[in-house]
Amino acid sequence: MEESEVCSCVADIANSFVCLAKRSARESVIYQTSLMSALIDGVYEGDVTIADLLTHGDFGLGTFNGLDGELIAFDSEVHQLREDGSARAAKMSQKTPFAVMTHFQPTLRARLSTELSKKQIEKTINDLVGSENLFAAFRIAGHFSRVETRTVPRQEKPYLPMLKAIERQPKFVFEDVSGTLVGFRCPEYLQGVNVAGFHVHFITDDRRGGGHVLDYTMLDAKIEVAKVANLRIDLPQTEDFANATLHSDELDIAIREAEG
Repeated sequence: MEESEVCSCVADIANSFVCLAKRSARESVIYQTSLMSALIDGVYEGDVTIADLLTHGDFGLGTFNGLDGELIAFDSEVHQLREDGSARAAKMSQKTPFAVMTHFQPTLRARLSTELSKKQIEKTINDLVGSENLFAAFRIAGHFSRVETRTVPRQEKPYLPMLKAIERQPKFVFEDVSGTLVGFRCPEYLQGVNVAGFHVHFITDDRRGGGHVLDYTMLDAKIEVAKVANLRIDLPQTEDFANATLHSDELDIAIREAEG
């Protein structure tokens, strides 16, 4: 689809959203454990449990110790999306080396029964939030003609840097499927701290499959969006984190390649 067609379609989509109870973006907080740059460098073990995460929010995404699949959370339920494309409920005792959580308080909502691409939805969210300098959290629950995902395989010590670890990551395509997308849009100036741009995970309604989202086409879904202006970061107090290379000239390229 041409850029002009995307923009025209997005203008119509945006008019479908209704404002919920008035909330300032400053009322919402994103909690984050560790840094994306640490994950890129191979820091795959943290001390924060799933139970700990749920004290900071009911909605989010991340990964598990050992880079053992993807993490998706909403409605205070946390699932592990595994390297074979399956999903299972996470145990409260499992730990994460990197995760992002918030108490999801959407300020905009729409029910759309129109075929929309990932590109169209992202453009809509950007326009609704208005500023590229704020965070956005969003949830899309409904029916999709196609969702393409990948899931990182569990790693064993000695850990390789993430780009090496994901060289053979499996990819999956879910077709004619109902499920939920959980995502964040992070400002570009925080690349390395978080993932600049859109970071999205998916799980099917039957909770049997999902993964890190590469692409999707939505057919009919409820979309909820929240602006967020606060970020809290807890840094690991581990030797691996203390010795990690957290900044390099190639960091931006590495994150974009790793996160798709």
